[in-house]
Amino acid sequence: MRSQGRRGYTSSESIMKRHVLIFGLVGGLLIATLQYTEYRFVVIEHSVELYGALVAILFSTFGIWLGLRLTRGRETIRETVVVREVPVPAEAPALERFAPDTAQQQAQQRMLGITARELEILALIARGFSNREIATQLFVSENTVKTHCARTFDKLGAARRTQAVQRGKELGLLP
Repeated sequence: MRSQGRRGYTSSESIMKRHVLIFGLVGGLLIATLQYTEYRFVVIEHSVELYGALVAILFSTFGIWLGLRLTRGRETIRETVVVREVPVPAEAPALERFAPDTAQQQAQQRMLGITARELEILALIARGFSNREIATQLFVSENTVKTHCARTFDKLGAARRTQAVQRGKELGLLP
């Protein structure tokens, strides 16, 4: 009993420490084996991809280095200083306002079958309004605006708002 007191641990603790050490070594060996197996799988199964990536990285690095090396000494910055002042009018000269040819407009409307409301919505689209803004301005629902837009696009043969506006300008319906 005295000899156990000097050492500070009993034989059962010694056995437990030995078991922990054995389990630790076995676990470490298993982990090392699994890592080695995974490494072999990656290297053997994907060797072409790994070599391709390595070559790509090397060529990219070499290309960047060579490009910097060749262009480093040749960089020159040219700066031109303009000292002369040029007066600019505050407002651009007023352009002639668009005056729609109502006879031509009505003929185009009849030919295409565009209603007055569809023409009004097309004009608002040309001014850059969204469907929600058009609906608010005309006191109709957003779905009504979408319906009018779809019909107008169909009659003008357009797929998008910009095409419809361009086609409306070509036909003289819009400024």
